[in-house]
Amino acid sequence: MKNLLLPAVFATMLTSLFAQSATGDALGTVLDEDTQQPMEFVKAIIKDQGKKYQALTDKDGRFRISAIPAGTYELFLVFGPDTSKQFTVEVPIESYANIGTVAFKPFGVSKGEVIVKEKLRLRMGELPMPELTHKEIEHNPNKFSIATMATQLSSEVKIADDGQLMFRGARKGDMIYVVDGVKLPEVYNVPSCAINRMMVYTGGLPAKYGDTLGGAIVVETYGYFDLLRERN
Repeated sequence: MKNLLLPAVFATMLTSLFAQSATGDALGTVLDEDTQQPMEFVKAIIKDQGKKYQALTDKDGRFRISAIPAGTYELFLVFGPDTSKQFTVEVPIESYANIGTVAFKPFGVSKGEVIVKEKLRLRMGELPMPELTHKEIEHNPNKFSIATMATQLSSEVKIADDGQLMFRGARKGDMIYVVDGVKLPEVYNVPSCAINRMMVYTGGLPAKYGDTLGGAIVVETYGYFDLLRERN
């Protein structure tokens, strides 16, 4: 009987591990159709079985929705209460779906591409999370302190007198750092110039990052594709 149970248990563990890592990202750039200037604060939203994953475009018009379960989704760009633009994206495992550069005409109809949808209600704590981009970190006066930058990203993160972080009333130090997918109790010797983006989870922590009662600070360093996108 034990010999029969072992393969089943092993298969279940493999399935669980695969499910935890079967996520990807969706990204793109949004420009104003009239001025061709980057549009900031445009919401990029993906809905999945009652959950909503969202991100805001930065000052360069870029957005990135992270940790989305792999699959095909409808992605909405929303600016204002009732104006949105829709795309179908296929999110791959451990990679990204890129909708490219989108010319968006807010508060108006452009060539039949802008559709009117019901106002979307976004639940607090849903993914994605607040994040700092490389350019924002580069000009941040606290760029040499990941902990201090985390407090700037979320009001739910505080620094105790001894320097440890506290997330939403959890015990101080009850959190994790994740650097390029590797979980660490603390982060040392990560130059600010090497950080591509930094995110803070105060809720809705993806399974691939593990279990914690507090939250997580996720740091992604520059990779080949990031440098390639900047060059292009």
